[in-house]
Amino acid sequence: MSDLNHTATAGFESRFGQSPAGLWSAPGRVNLIGEHTDYNDGFVFPFAIDRRTVVALGLRTDRLIRVASSFAEDTVELSLDDLTPENLGGWSAYPLGVAWALGQFGADLAVVPGFEVFIDSDVPIGAGLSSSAAIESAVAVALTDVWELELDRPMLARVGQLAENRAVGAPTGIMDQSASLLGRADAAVFLDCRSLDAELIPLGFDAAGLELLIIDTRVSHAHSTGGYASRRASCENGARLMGVSSLRDLDVNDLARAGELLDDETFRRVRHVITENQRVLDTVRTLREEGPTAIGALLDASHVSMRDDFEISVPELDLAVEVARASGAIGARMTGGGFGGAAIALTPHALVPVVSAAVTSAFAARGFGAPDLFVVRAADGAAREQA
Repeated sequence: MSDLNHTATAGFESRFGQSPAGLWSAPGRVNLIGEHTDYNDGFVFPFAIDRRTVVALGLRTDRLIRVASSFAEDTVELSLDDLTPENLGGWSAYPLGVAWALGQFGADLAVVPGFEVFIDSDVPIGAGLSSSAAIESAVAVALTDVWELELDRPMLARVGQLAENRAVGAPTGIMDQSASLLGRADAAVFLDCRSLDAELIPLGFDAAGLELLIIDTRVSHAHSTGGYASRRASCENGARLMGVSSLRDLDVNDLARAGELLDDETFRRVRHVITENQRVLDTVRTLREEGPTAIGALLDASHVSMRDDFEISVPELDLAVEVARASGAIGARMTGGGFGGAAIALTPHALVPVVSAAVTSAFAARGFGAPDLFVVRAADGAAREQA
């Protein structure tokens, strides 16, 4: 974190000619299990990771907002008076969208001062590790502090989701922001996306000698494009045809009836969500009763469901999962929204080099671009870094 804090501070000073009022950070997240269940009011089980986004922020005495980052050359300027979703676009829609969304949750944008912000991050972009929610969550906690708002972390998760839905145009659920804001070291967030009840569940990876290996395929994806939106629409259609408000209202006992009522594609989309919800519940129970070495089969089954029923995997992800399992991982699956991004492999510590080498070799043999492999640990959520 010291390097990111330094580069964020230096970036702020270079762009804006003064020191920031403070630094705030928020982590990316990896979803251990529970994919595409969040917007269906279901269960998810993500954890915050030790890759973070740092926001250096200072207040202005006028109404102007200026945002800049290490990953874009431009500095975007906008008046608070013009802060609407229709006026936002590109990368700046993430931080500016949060400022707008805070106004929808009680901040009086007619009286708050403008601000300047510089963003730096080591959360990989496009890898399915929610670099977007890290930006949103860091900006949300920063503005909550400097604007002196009384919003708790679950409410800030809703702020981030609204920003992503309306300002960015990605129809995502609330999982990513919840993990980034609520995460704790060596624990995952068991989140009910209907009630927003969240419980921290100890993972025990260190005690069991396990590492979570990220295999970033470097195949890029974008949630605001058609694949994600079409899956969500299919789920909504399936719920309507089944006569329920959301797929959360169905369980495995409803699959036979769903098979009779729905066309094949819609049925498979619905089956993924129903069975994935059950896998989340089973994973939490298994962790509590047997420990992390016993969850491998659930991770494997989740990938098969995403590959075959939800059809959001790609050949690179399938290869990463197959080779990781064959090389000693106790379980593996793609993670994130799909159509690229990363796979995860729960791997004994001693076998991480073996699995990494095997995956890298397999990608080369297939003519795929070299993947990026690294271990992540469950980390604390968003926080102020310094005064």
